[in-house]
Amino acid sequence: MISLDAYRRQWTGNIRGDLLSGLVVALALIPEAIAFSIIAGVDPKVGLYASFSIAVITAITGGRPAMISAATAATAVLMVTLVRDHGLQYLLAATVLAGLIQIAAGVLRLGFVMRYVSKSVMTGFVNALAILIFLAQLPELDPRNVTGLTYLLVGAGLAIIYLFPRLTKAVPSPLVTIIVLTTLVWALGLDVRTVGDMGTLPDTLPVFLIPQIPLTLETLLIILPYSTAIAVVGLLESLMTQNIVDDLTDTTSNRDQECVGQGLANTATGFIGGMAGCAMIGQSVINIKSGGRGRLSTLLAGIYLLLMVVFLGSWVAQIPMAALVAVMIMVSIGTFNWASIRDLSKNPPSSSIVMVATVVVVVLTHDLAKGVLVGVLLSGIFFATKVGRYMHVGSQSVDEGRAREYRVVGQVFFASCEAFVNAFDFKEVVDKVTIDVSRAHFWDISAVSALDKVVIKFRREGTEVEILGLNEASLTMIDRFGIRDKPDAAERLISH
Repeated sequence: MISLDAYRRQWTGNIRGDLLSGLVVALALIPEAIAFSIIAGVDPKVGLYASFSIAVITAITGGRPAMISAATAATAVLMVTLVRDHGLQYLLAATVLAGLIQIAAGVLRLGFVMRYVSKSVMTGFVNALAILIFLAQLPELDPRNVTGLTYLLVGAGLAIIYLFPRLTKAVPSPLVTIIVLTTLVWALGLDVRTVGDMGTLPDTLPVFLIPQIPLTLETLLIILPYSTAIAVVGLLESLMTQNIVDDLTDTTSNRDQECVGQGLANTATGFIGGMAGCAMIGQSVINIKSGGRGRLSTLLAGIYLLLMVVFLGSWVAQIPMAALVAVMIMVSIGTFNWASIRDLSKNPPSSSIVMVATVVVVVLTHDLAKGVLVGVLLSGIFFATKVGRYMHVGSQSVDEGRAREYRVVGQVFFASCEAFVNAFDFKEVVDKVTIDVSRAHFWDISAVSALDKVVIKFRREGTEVEILGLNEASLTMIDRFGIRDKPDAAERLISH
């Protein structure tokens, strides 16, 4: 658990930077929240209220300062069928349940699963998100929907973003971009798409409400699959984003606390009419690059968002989408790991394959969970194959040819079992076989079964078998699952 002093510093250690970065993030969150509401098939206020609530609560309870959590596309796509078939009230209930599942995951300390996500998968995840962020901007650049003026504004926005820091870094360049382009469009009366064109902004504060659903087992069975999917995908994206922000800020954070924080945020959000969400890598990168480092930046992002859409909605509606597109293109460029392209030929082929596969699956399916799952599975397969190759069985004839001694070196498990069994000559006519496994380890029941097979095959040929050097862990595994010294061992081996 974090100490009280450390928690206080996370609030007060970067007040000026957090004040400004929170404003930039809030402006970038508005069109995103509206877009994600449209994806889920609900009113824009559902996504906007959710972004406010989730950002504020995770700022207080989350495990990663400066990480932005709100309504996201990753969770929105999972809600479409539920909203279509059962309506908004069931979505709110599913949001509450998803939050409770995430809290349970944090209490059970399931954040450790991130240890099994390799660097290659992380790189693929980051690159895929960068590509998706860029692709999400293309509708705003479609020549069938916009004029050349939009391209000029986007170009001007990118110029400000990258050139303004050469003058001063006291004010985040994305914020300057939004202010300058909004002022320009308003002053000249330019006809371009604005935030107001995306949907109606709410004009009231959210209120506490209880989802109006029947409290029955049937209702639970309806929402449970959606809640589980939302909880898992939300935690996956949040924990991956948490790792990225850790790297960007060269700090560490608490995964289990983040699970609990995300869960508390989603649970509360369901009671104010909001949809479930999770961490957002794009907005988190905006926050970091705009100078945000503490919890205050996340809190203010949520508060600024609510105040702007409710009390300054007419002004916010005039922000040109071109300004926000420029900011998100900057995020896409800054998020992509360009060194990973250069290193494709330098890294081991297996690492490159895992990275590329993760990117391809995420981009094609728009499903982060599927991409990461494919990456993790490939990483596991390549690792098992590599470790399995290091298993070696050598032998020498002893006692004037009447016996043979085998020496096993390495890891015996499901990936190396076949090679282990094939290394023995069962047809050689000897009185005794000694198998020295003092430099080997038997990891699983596949390895135990392989050793049983070797011993039983030698015994069928009338050869005495002695096994030497089993370490304590391997011996425990073999004593528990081995069958070679049990009655009808041969028959039981066949059934295995």
